[in-house]
Order: sequence, then structure tokens, then C-alpha cells
Amino acid sequence: MSLEENKAVVRKVIEAINRQNLDILEDLVAPDYFDHSHQLNPEGAKKFMKILFEAFPDWHETIEDIVAEGDKVCIRVKATGTHKGEWRGLAPTGKRITVMGVNIYRIVNGKGVEGWAVDDWMAAFKQLGVIEYKGVPDEVK
Repeated sequence: MSLEENKAVVRKVIEAINRQNLDILEDLVAPDYFDHSHQLNPEGAKKFMKILFEAFPDWHETIEDIVAEGDKVCIRVKATGTHKGEWRGLAPTGKRITVMGVNIYRIVNGKGVEGWAVDDWMAAFKQLGVIEYKGVPDEVK
């Protein structure tokens, strides 16, 4: 598949997430897909997303950058949502968060077969008021 076709697969994955239509993912993700960052297979990934949608019912992801090389597609993604349900033991706060992340997907024959993600949940927990994070120390600026 071409680099543009691989990017199109990832765009469709993000569109499915934004519609909260996880059934579409069956057409975009191989049955043996593995999410290395969360140690999840496709069913585990769907369960994770359902829990996320319960906590943040307006969850939305925007691809800020997309780069492809070989069989891999890398995106820089911005996710937003309002905390209206329990999330990782935290009662709803009603606060809106933004989570920045970088995801890498390996695409084979038009389907995702592997994924990796690094998301800035520390910033999200700061936005939720769970932690105090002061950022870069003044002495290094």
C-alpha cells in the first residue's frame, strides 16, 4: 500500500473514534492487532475506549500532524473532552481537558497491526486539579 493509503487508514481510525463508532474499527484493525503502550488486543482497546467515552462523552481527537514512512504512520494528535464520568477512580469534575499525544501505527494490507502511543496525561490530570505541576523550572529557562 502507498504512504497515502496508510495515512487514510489512520485518518479513518480517528474518524471512527470521533463518532464513537468502534464497530468500524473491525474493518481498519487486524484481528491480531496489538497496542504495545497499553498492552491491549483489539477487544481490550475497544473496552478502553468505551470507558474513556463514558468519562469524557464529548471526546474528540484532531490530527495535528501526520507523517508516513514504510509501513508506519505517525500522528501528533490533540484530544479534548469534558470530564463527566468517573476516570481512573476520579469522580467527575465537569472540567474540560486537552491531551496531546503522539501515536505510531504499523499498517499492513490496509489494516493496523501494531500501535504505540505517548499521551500527556500528566497535563490532563493537572487540568482536572488532581496534581500540581509547575512545569519547567525557572532556572533552566
